[in-house]
Amino acid sequence: MNIDQVIAGIRKNNFVVVGRAGMDLFPDPPGTKTEEATDFKSDLGGSSANIAAGICKFGGSASLVTCVSDDSVGRFCLNRLDHYGVTREYVRSVGGEFRNSLALYESRVEDHQSVIYRNGAADFEMNIEDVERVAYSKFGALITAGTVFAAEPSRSATFRAFELAKEAGLPIIFDVDYRPYSWPSAEVASDVLSRAAELSDVIVGNDEEFGFMAGGIEKGLAKAKSLSEESVAIVIYKMGEKGAITYADGQEIKTGIYSVTALKPTGAGDSFMAGMMASLSSGKSLHDSILRGSACAAIVVGKPGCAPAMPNAEQLEEFLNSHPGPNN
Repeated sequence: MNIDQVIAGIRKNNFVVVGRAGMDLFPDPPGTKTEEATDFKSDLGGSSANIAAGICKFGGSASLVTCVSDDSVGRFCLNRLDHYGVTREYVRSVGGEFRNSLALYESRVEDHQSVIYRNGAADFEMNIEDVERVAYSKFGALITAGTVFAAEPSRSATFRAFELAKEAGLPIIFDVDYRPYSWPSAEVASDVLSRAAELSDVIVGNDEEFGFMAGGIEKGLAKAKSLSEESVAIVIYKMGEKGAITYADGQEIKTGIYSVTALKPTGAGDSFMAGMMASLSSGKSLHDSILRGSACAAIVVGKPGCAPAMPNAEQLEEFLNSHPGPNN
């Protein structure tokens, strides 16, 4: 799929998002260590659910495809999806001993601690029947994050979703989002994530993730460039405080970041994806959309929580109007 077809799909502003929804817990007030906390705040978590929530905050439409546990925590996630306006007709509740993902993280940068509970994860129970129920033709694009590939039956189900999305003419947007704790081994992760990347039309990853797929961080940039030359319409290679390099349509686009005083290191990637998709949907150029995604990432790291910290259009414009600009 060429870049014009990809952007045309994104501009329909109606996304099917495949992947987990979970519960986030973070100590309150900000700066509190988990081991010293007595009060916690809760909200929606999980990369895919966060991305979907971020898109909806900008006025777009997003439907989540996943499984949640048939218990109070799963119902909490369903309620928060409703709160953010994420459609959940393709979210299935599963019983037994399967449990929702739980992320416990601190709103502080120095000595930051995140503890992720993923044993017997309910979202890994998403199966081929779940993804075959989706009416792909009513959407403009499919988005997913790499964790869906970490275990079966979710892995095979997501590859099947890729097939069905392609048959329906949808571009596939893939956030590599490598989380070692979710995978049985680094070798399996490298092989599966590389397969997913080759099937995608847009890939977003950081230098470590591309390096991981390539067999060494020093090979990551070359891997990103080669994917853009072979099959992928847009490849975004993120480098933290150094900004990003994007390969698209034979061009190399370099963008910086918006410097802020961070409250926490989590949530930036999900907010970047949501902000970039929303900006492309509204007709912004690829260059400007990447910068606006970077601004959304900066906003999120400066506030507690992930989904609740993501901006809407008005908040993004307020940030851009008050900030001196990216560092390039």
